[in-house]
Amino acid sequence: MNYSTSTAARTLNLFSTEQVSKYHPDKYADQISDAILDACLEQDPKARVACEALVKGTTVVLAGEITTTAKVQYEEVVRKVSNKLKYQVDEIINLLGTQSPEIALGVDNGGAGDQGMMVGYATRETTSFLPYAFHIANRIIKAIEHDVDTNPNTILKGDAKTQVTIDLDTNEIHTILISACHKDDITMQQLRIYIENLLHEARIPTPTYRLLINPAGLWTIGGAIADCGLTGRKIVCDQYGGFIQVGGGAFSGKDPSKVDRSAAYMARYLAVRLLKEFPHLKDITIQLAYAIGIPQPVSINVKTTNQPYAQMFTIPSVDLVQYIRENYDLSPRGIAKSLNLLKWNYEEIAQGCHYFNHYPINRPE
Repeated sequence: MNYSTSTAARTLNLFSTEQVSKYHPDKYADQISDAILDACLEQDPKARVACEALVKGTTVVLAGEITTTAKVQYEEVVRKVSNKLKYQVDEIINLLGTQSPEIALGVDNGGAGDQGMMVGYATRETTSFLPYAFHIANRIIKAIEHDVDTNPNTILKGDAKTQVTIDLDTNEIHTILISACHKDDITMQQLRIYIENLLHEARIPTPTYRLLINPAGLWTIGGAIADCGLTGRKIVCDQYGGFIQVGGGAFSGKDPSKVDRSAAYMARYLAVRLLKEFPHLKDITIQLAYAIGIPQPVSINVKTTNQPYAQMFTIPSVDLVQYIRENYDLSPRGIAKSLNLLKWNYEEIAQGCHYFNHYPINRPE
């Protein structure tokens, strides 16, 4: 069969999205950064944390700026994460410094910790309020992780990626690609059968045309041994899988004063909340932008799409930008308070998409 992007009937409108497992080296680095953040906030809610991690082989490098009264044994935190993922660490290089006093002047008075723009999105396509294909990609990765974590007879090692291609015109899955690191002495046929069974048990829809599994062949060496990992290198996987633009700032290792993280969470929260409040909306995109040292956003932009049967609803005459300004405190302190950001388990969130879970940004009451 010819797998080109066109058929005799029409040209297919294909779009691909991706997700990686918590064992992927980049997510390994994310979890280290957020585990350090958790340790700091647990003792010192006013901690200023911007922690980056690099993982390669059995070496972990920490860098960034942390200003805190907390007494954190950084090496112990790193080893806790590595042990959880069953990765070996022989050397830890600590290059952490303290936050610039010039930045602190703008943050300590409640201002934003940086400039930038953040994007929130929600759609009615799925129960996670994420685009359908990306929702499926997350479910595939969760199925693989569950097998690795709970099945003593698994043939998988954990490091994995999936790519889901969808026909945007029909919303049908065109191709599922899965690359999964596996144990030695496994044949490609055994791996394929194993993955197919996992997809079946997880009730993942099978693609119309193709299911690609380890297209490069056997994969027995994964994790940081095979590939370098860096904090913040999976910002598209952390958010909307490429269907929606992202602001560009990474999340992991940053305390809530950093609007790269807190304002992105708030934008997502607002998108889901407004989707629930206004049933005629099909989806909603919200952009917030901040200036360093200034508490409130310099701009708010809202774009919406109505349900195809929106005429069935009484559509209120509401300026959504004004509605947001009047009903929500969008300062870093206001966001942290309303979302209770000082109490979250960030290491857990860093395992996958930050919006594919049950935190209040995704399940507002």
